[in-house]
Amino acid sequence: MKKFLQPLFSLTAFVLCAQIATAAHLFNVKDFGAKGDSAQIDTKAIEAAIGAATAAGGGTVYFPAGRYLSYTIHLRNNICLYIDQGAVLIGAAPSGDARYDAPEPNQYDAYQDFGHSHWQNSLIYGEGLHDISIMGPGLIWGKGMVRSTKVPEGGGNKSIALKWCRNVIIRDVSILHGGHFAILATGVDNLTIDNLKIDTNRDGMDIDCCRNVRISNCSVNSPYDDGICLKSSYALGMARATENVTVSNCQVSGYDEGSFLDGTFKRNEKKYSDGTTTGRIKMGTESNGGFKNVTITNCVFDYSRGLALETVDGGLLEDVTISNITMRDIVNAPIFIRLGARMRGPEGIPVGACRRIILSNIVVYNADPRHGSIIGGIPGHDIEDLQLSNVHIYYKGGGTAEQAARVVPEFEQDYPEPYRFGVMPASGFFIRHVNNLKMENIEVNFLQADQRSVFMLDDVKDASFYRIKAPKPADASTFDIRNSRNVNVQLSQGIKDTQINNTAKKLL
Repeated sequence: MKKFLQPLFSLTAFVLCAQIATAAHLFNVKDFGAKGDSAQIDTKAIEAAIGAATAAGGGTVYFPAGRYLSYTIHLRNNICLYIDQGAVLIGAAPSGDARYDAPEPNQYDAYQDFGHSHWQNSLIYGEGLHDISIMGPGLIWGKGMVRSTKVPEGGGNKSIALKWCRNVIIRDVSILHGGHFAILATGVDNLTIDNLKIDTNRDGMDIDCCRNVRISNCSVNSPYDDGICLKSSYALGMARATENVTVSNCQVSGYDEGSFLDGTFKRNEKKYSDGTTTGRIKMGTESNGGFKNVTITNCVFDYSRGLALETVDGGLLEDVTISNITMRDIVNAPIFIRLGARMRGPEGIPVGACRRIILSNIVVYNADPRHGSIIGGIPGHDIEDLQLSNVHIYYKGGGTAEQAARVVPEFEQDYPEPYRFGVMPASGFFIRHVNNLKMENIEVNFLQADQRSVFMLDDVKDASFYRIKAPKPADASTFDIRNSRNVNVQLSQGIKDTQINNTAKKLL
């Protein structure tokens, strides 16, 4: 009998020893005076638990079930905040001397929105740290924080803000009403964000000037702004690329705030930013440092704006692959790729570049008809080396002959957003200033008839279209090709195989 009991005893002893060791580095905020009663401000108790964990060489600061009101919490090295099931960390409203940390000065304020330039005025804040984590199945609720860029004195506008950190994990938590940014990570390297549910009143997560980032299994509902947004601002005083990033198995949406977490998924058609809900995946607009080595795969867009890739402040957007994307009820351009010259940054920086991008296996249903998909560089600065394959889009349709005749300004220095371009003269794809374009197995359909050309090309070089399928408009062409050269169309529905060497205007 002893022979058989020995392994069981050894396993039990091992588990017990592990629990004792873990308990020695577990710092329950209630043991330091936190009430978790949604009445007392628990900031001092939480900070005391973090201090004790730091003195012990690191550990887990534990929030058991309860409702903890707090102002700014300062993370430290080797600390995990663990918010357990039933625990709610609540951003309190400022009152008198009870307030969030003030936003720190930043001499580079002028080069990006105020919110991107400051980190201290947040619920959870860390700068210059390593090996930190925020975990657990509980909830962070920015109840008393504001969503505005400019923050009232004593107020906070970010749930989690991290600057110049490394080896960071944010996992399993939910965030409700997160402020201007539910998560703002700037200059953070080796960052893992996994299994989050965010239902917020501005940006979901902004990943700015970060390297080696893994975002997975997250659901972000953000009707007033972007869901998952990669940026590369000048807030750190340098042009630092966001690079080596994977975004996988995520969902973004723009339901009414709060209706994602409560399961009602409301669409009350409120007047959000620019008159439409947002909630998308985007690179930009802040794009001083650019974006390199990015993959986005297995993601769902539901009732949101479409995918946006933008570089307008001098950065390089290059080596990007996006695959296995499904979109439904898209309120503007399903695909928006923009190289522009807003150039919000120090003087003398040249226009950036947008190149080596592959999009494949994309399905879109019920897309807004106004904009089609927009792929646009600017005169003298082409988008280069772009491939789209296995793309199937159903637009609502309804475009008119009057819209088909519209001439679209360049808007070189404008904020990059589809609505800024107005209603487009192409129903499917408007493509301008692009070099080396390949489009294969592209199918465009319309839920009602549309009188605009499906594809409009202007200043496009070295382009091949293979197996294109789209209904020919009654009084327009499938392709309207202008000022372009070396355009090849093959095996496409209703179009004879055509090679265009150079043309001022050609209709197919």
